[in-house]
Amino acid sequence: MDIDPLERLLAERACERLILGFVHRLDLGEPADVAELFTEDGMWEWPADKRRVEGRAALRAYFGSRPADRLSRRLMSNVLVTVTAPDTATATSYYSTHRVDGHTGGMVPAGPPVQVGHYEETFRRTDDGWLLATRALFLPFGGATPRAS
Repeated sequence: MDIDPLERLLAERACERLILGFVHRLDLGEPADVAELFTEDGMWEWPADKRRVEGRAALRAYFGSRPADRLSRRLMSNVLVTVTAPDTATATSYYSTHRVDGHTGGMVPAGPPVQVGHYEETFRRTDDGWLLATRALFLPFGGATPRAS
């Protein structure tokens, strides 16, 4: 595949920003807005549980149902984006999630993460720029089971 090095760099950076924007919206913004980072037919899945949420409207409803009293912070690392064609890319990114449900304010004592795992993503370039096409969650160390959709 012959892609201009500058175009490759720009695509990688755009996809990295989607990965980081996802966790920022969940932790610091409006969780339902995560759906805007996906293509209209985007999909979020848990392969181990054979569960998935498909389509931007369903993603908006799913992420918007996050408890209002949840305090969370996700730490992302080892983000590796691979541009596979001029309009597609894949990535793997590691994460850990620290979370407290029922948070009413103030500082929270430090504790171990509730999840340690990785995401596998695919991206597509659209008329609106790069967007997530799929995001799959893997929890090789166990952790809290994601809520049922």
